[in-house]
Order: sequence, then C-alpha cells, then structure tokens
Amino acid sequence: MLDEKNENLPEVSEDVQSTESENNSEPTNKEEVTVVSDDSKDTTEEEEVVSQIDDDIAHASEKSGEEDEQLETAKESLPEYSKMGLEDLVASFEKHIKELPVKKINNHFNAIKDSFNLQFSKILAEKKAAFLAEGGESIDFSYSNPSKIKFNELSKEYRDKRTKYYKDLESKLNDNLELRFILIEQLKDLIENAEPKTMYNKFRDIQERWRKIGPVAREKYNGTWRTFHHHVERFYDLLHLSNDFRDLDFKHNLEEKLKLIQRVEALSESNDINYSFKQLQVIHKMWKEDVGPVAKEHREDVWEKFSAATKKIHDKRHDYYKGLKGKYQENVAKKNEIIEQIKNIDTKGNSKHSDWQKSIKEIEDLRQQFFKAGNVPRSESDKIWRKFKEATKSFNHDKNSFYKNVKGEQQENLTKKLKLIELANSNKDSEDWDATTELMKKIQSDWKKIGHVPRKNSDKIWSEFKAACNHYFDRFHTFKNQGSKEDQEAVKAKKEFLDKMKGEVATIEKVTMEIVKKYMDDWKALGSIPYNLRHIEGKFSKTLDKLFSQLSVSNKEKEMMKFESQIQGLLAQKNLRKLDSEQIFLRKKMDEAVREIQQLENNMSFFSNADSKNPLLKNVMKNIEDHKENHAILKAKLNYVSQLDY
Repeated sequence: MLDEKNENLPEVSEDVQSTESENNSEPTNKEEVTVVSDDSKDTTEEEEVVSQIDDDIAHASEKSGEEDEQLETAKESLPEYSKMGLEDLVASFEKHIKELPVKKINNHFNAIKDSFNLQFSKILAEKKAAFLAEGGESIDFSYSNPSKIKFNELSKEYRDKRTKYYKDLESKLNDNLELRFILIEQLKDLIENAEPKTMYNKFRDIQERWRKIGPVAREKYNGTWRTFHHHVERFYDLLHLSNDFRDLDFKHNLEEKLKLIQRVEALSESNDINYSFKQLQVIHKMWKEDVGPVAKEHREDVWEKFSAATKKIHDKRHDYYKGLKGKYQENVAKKNEIIEQIKNIDTKGNSKHSDWQKSIKEIEDLRQQFFKAGNVPRSESDKIWRKFKEATKSFNHDKNSFYKNVKGEQQENLTKKLKLIELANSNKDSEDWDATTELMKKIQSDWKKIGHVPRKNSDKIWSEFKAACNHYFDRFHTFKNQGSKEDQEAVKAKKEFLDKMKGEVATIEKVTMEIVKKYMDDWKALGSIPYNLRHIEGKFSKTLDKLFSQLSVSNKEKEMMKFESQIQGLLAQKNLRKLDSEQIFLRKKMDEAVREIQQLENNMSFFSNADSKNPLLKNVMKNIEDHKENHAILKAKLNYVSQLDY
C-alpha cells in the first residue's frame, strides 16, 4: 500500500487552483460538517491512492505559476505586434478589449505594451534630442502624443475590467462554496435517514449536483472535498446490504478510470508540455470528483498505470523548466551586471548641461539594455527591480539637483537680459549714430555672453530684443545710405577725380611707386562716400590695377598696396563687419595654402630617385614655391589688418 501524502489535488479552473495541503486547510464554516483528518480510520485505499496523485500534481502546480504563464504565452499565436505602428497597436488593443473575455486579453496586453513602450521611447528620445538641439533645457522638455494618451486610457479601462472580473469571480467562488456545504448536509441527512428504496437514486442526484458546482477558493477546496468524500464512503458502507448496487457501481467506476488512464497515456506522448499538464489537472479532477472508487482487487493495478503515465508528463515538464530556469538565471546575471554599470557612472565632474546630457544618454542606453535582457525567475524579480531602482535613484537625485540650480541661474539670466532689452528700447530711436551704434553693438555682445533663460520666456524676450536692435540698425542703415551733405560732395569730387585719373593713366609713359601712392593718397583725402555708392570704390580699384600691372616691383608689394587701398576704403565707410570677415577669410586661405604645401611636399617622396630636370618634379617644386609666396602675402595682409585700431 502506498503511503498517503498530505497535499491534495488542485481544484482545476482557469482562474483558481487549490494547492493547499489538508493539514493547512481552513475548516468549513459549518460546525456540523466533519472534516476528516489524514489518519482517520475511515480513510480508504482509494483515498490514499488519490492523495498520492494529489501530491505530485499539487507540488508541481504550486511552483510553476509564472512558468505556465510564460509557456502559454509562447504557445499562443499572437500577431506580430513588434511590426505594428503606435496607431495600429492602440486600435488592436481597443478591439481586444471590446471583443475578448477579460481573462483572454492579458497575453495580448503584455505584447502590445512592450512593443508600444519600445517604439514610444524611441520617438520620445528623438523629440528630446531635437528639443535640446534647438537650445532647450532637459528639465523643461515635455511631449504629448495622441496615441500615448489613448493607450493609457485603454490600459486603465482594461485594468478596471480585470479588477471587476476577479471581484465577480470571488463572489462566484463563495456562492459555489455555499452550495457545497448544502450538498454535504443533504448527504449527511440521506445517510442518517436512509430509505433503502430511494436512497441510491438520491445519492446519485447529490453526486451529479456536486460535479456541476463550479470551483471554490483554493484554501477551502480540500476541506470540503475531504468532508464530502468521507460521507460518500459512509454511504457506500450502507450499500453492503445490497451488493448488486455496489458491484455495479464498482464496475462502472473501473471502466471510467481505465478511460482516464488511456487519456493520460496519450497526453504523455504529446510535445505540447503546457497543454499536457493542464489537461492532466483536468483528468485528475475527474478521477477525484467525477469517478467513484473501484473494487479493492483492482485499486493497486489501476493506480500503478495511472501513476506511470502521470510520471512521464511530470518528467518532460521538469526537463523543460530546468532548461528554462537556467536561461532565466543567465538573465539575472546580465541584469546585475547592467546595474553595476549604472552604479559606476561617475557624475562628480558634471558641471554643465552637456556633461549631464552625456550621462543621461549613458543611463538611458543601460536602461534599454536592462529591459531587453529578458525574464528572470519570479523569486528574483522584485529583488532585481529594487536594486535597479536604487542604482538609478542616486543618479536622478544628483541630476535633479543640478537642474534645480540651473533654474536659479536661468532666472538670474532672465533678469540680466530684461535689463538689456530695456536699454536697447530706450536707445533705438537715438540719432547720435556713432555713440549709439557702439552701445547697441555692446548690448548685442553682452546678450551673447549671458547664458540660457527659462524656456517659457526664451522666445518672447528674444523677439523683443531682436525687434529693438533691428529697429535701430534699420534706421542707421537708411541714414548711411542717404549720406550727409559732406558725403554727397565727396561723391561728386571722387567721380571727377576718377574721370581725370583715367585720362592721365592713359598718358603715363612709366608708372612708378610714387605715382601710384599719390593717386591713393589723393583719393583717400576726398573722404568717405555712402554705402550704397560703394561701387565707385570698385571703379577706382580697377583703374589702380592697370597701374599696378605696369609697376616694376615684386608681386608681394603690388598685392599689399592694393590690399591696403581696399582696407582703407572699408575704414572710411566704417564697414567693421567687412573688416572682421576679411580677417576670417585670410586665416582660412592661409590654412588652405599650408595644406597644399604639405600635400605637395608629401608628393615629393614619389620623385626620390628622379632626375632634378624631370618636368613633373620641376612642376611640383614650382607649385610649392608659389604657395609659399602666396602664404607670405596672406600673412602680411593679416598682420596689417590685425594692427588696425577700429
């Protein structure tokens, strides 16, 4: 005889499974209902066999809740949510909520949620990067997406429905428990007031109604089943006076149990582990509740066959989850390693916005790696999540402290810029052109040196500042283009001088440096002309070029004389922006000349064994000398401009 175990068969239901041992079961709330203990003298061999079955099933069921869910998710054919866009994911989620039972939505919800969050996080990162690229501050960033709002609303609707579903289920479980108590009482009454002619039919009616009662709470299941089974045994004891009835029932029960054994043997050959195990629980429930005892001489043989088929399914399942648990343990190691990397990110040296943006990106990359690392055992899940939150908590605290201080600095910057706007507005209508122009330039320079302001104020104050500056400089340029009386006289004098100069140049037999300088000095002495008439300066430069072409001086001297003439013209026009641009241009051309020289000198290595008269070699050497001469001229020009006081 097999030893009886303490654990009993789980109540089979999609939502409730009983896995409590009989010793831990709560007593029923009816004082008159007797709960039979494991060592009761009334316990039959059939009950001992069932207890052994219960021990195997209950033990496996207690430890595999999460594993069953994960395996079932893998087996269920879900749409390829990872390939859907945000709007399609939301539409699919909404359709499932409307059309599917609540308990069938969870796998879809988890898959949709994972795909949605992954896509939305990428969009959010792109929007934030664009926001920061435009000069925004991380602490001021916000983004609203219609699909995200709808998804959150649907998630709340689903959770509300799920909560209601489980509340209704709990109520139904309690109702079923009450029905079981009633049948136990009716069975007791049948035994105590037995009428031989009718008691068997009444007993069968009670059994049938018991089978039709739905599941009860798992902590109540074993106690009520044990009590009912105990009184069933008492009833069979009454039937010993009518062996025909008893033998007929034993024969029927044997046939049904052999059918159940065949079903289990067929399941043991299936490769669908999750389906096989769930069906096994259904069959064990039928063995326990739907089919009564068999004759004593068959009990051991029936049990051995049933146990052997059950063991095959258990062994397959054990091997599968052994591999699965190993993979989950690998994920634990991965996530712990990522957590350590987060802890090791050093932010002590972060002193500006760009430093923190770099650290934030590192943290975000590690967060994504953490979430993609895969599932971990449920027993480890909460622990790892707490470690992850603690690792990011310190970083977030330091980051928030930095940006809190940044906000204070931004308020100070706002105050400074508002003062500059006030100063610009008070001078934008001034006609003291020289003094005000210098002041407005200084205001613009000071504005650039002041740091960021709160984003909500940024666009507004920039528009006000820009409007004040543009107002002044538009007036200033209009004034410059019109020119003063003296400017108009200078224009007339320079036109006359230019006409006279063109006639004289045509008659000069030998051009000397003194002649060229004389023309340049006389032209400069005539004064400045309005900006809109600067083409007159260009005509003078072209006429000078004709004289320069006839000079018997070095190329450098010619270039410098022409350059100095051009620069003096810009100074006369007070075109300071052009003078600044000229310096930038000269530096750029000098860099280009240096790169050309370096490239040509590198090319010389290809002629290491060539004759010095080689035409290609001579051409390279000439190019080098030309670029060096050009570089020297550019340098002289830059020195000349740099020494000017303007």
